[in-house]
Amino acid sequence: MALPKLETPTYELTVPSTKKKIKYRPFLVKEEKILLLALESEDDKQIAQAMKDLIRACVLTKGIDPDNLATFDVEYIFLNIRGKSIGETIDVKILCPDDGKTEITTQIPIDKINVRFTKGHTNQIQVSDDLWVEMKYPNIDSLAVQEETVDDTFKLVSKSIKKIYNAEDVWDSSTTTEDEFMEFIESMNSKQFAKIQKFFTTMPSLKHTVKIINPTTRVKSEYTIEGLSNFFI
Repeated sequence: MALPKLETPTYELTVPSTKKKIKYRPFLVKEEKILLLALESEDDKQIAQAMKDLIRACVLTKGIDPDNLATFDVEYIFLNIRGKSIGETIDVKILCPDDGKTEITTQIPIDKINVRFTKGHTNQIQVSDDLWVEMKYPNIDSLAVQEETVDDTFKLVSKSIKKIYNAEDVWDSSTTTEDEFMEFIESMNSKQFAKIQKFFTTMPSLKHTVKIINPTTRVKSEYTIEGLSNFFI
């Protein structure tokens, strides 16, 4: 006699960048094992790959490729899958900002953690009177290999250029190489490059603000947690 099959519930969420609704299921034990092994390795590339593999397995809506999603989309989808699979809350350790030494643990409901969009953030950047740069959000692989060297920063910037354009012409990946984009970035002055950097510093990200009380000093503070690594990994 065949063993009975377990029913798996399905849920729905909205992808932050596209506002598209998708359906997903919790991950299974065999899939969780892959994630745990990746976390055990403490290798950013393996962790990023495990997150993408889980999304491919658990998202039921067709056409969702984590390789083509912004990092914050991947983190948000993964966090929600994790929530429906393991638990609806996350215990987060916080260092109290008033004394910088007292550590407390606070519990955060996953449905309260959202992607926040900075007011005024745009991917259309005017670098001169008649020239614009359209940026694209880096995917999770791009950030996983970042070592925060000067070279890595410039590579990330050049890979994040979708196109350069003016009223008459467009230069995109079909007509321009990565080396040419890099040369364009290096030819900018400091003010122009600062505009490009602002795109990254104001990029949407997972954020949640909690109110805490230092048990030692009794001082009340607000603390903003940002990025998936601070919530879970």
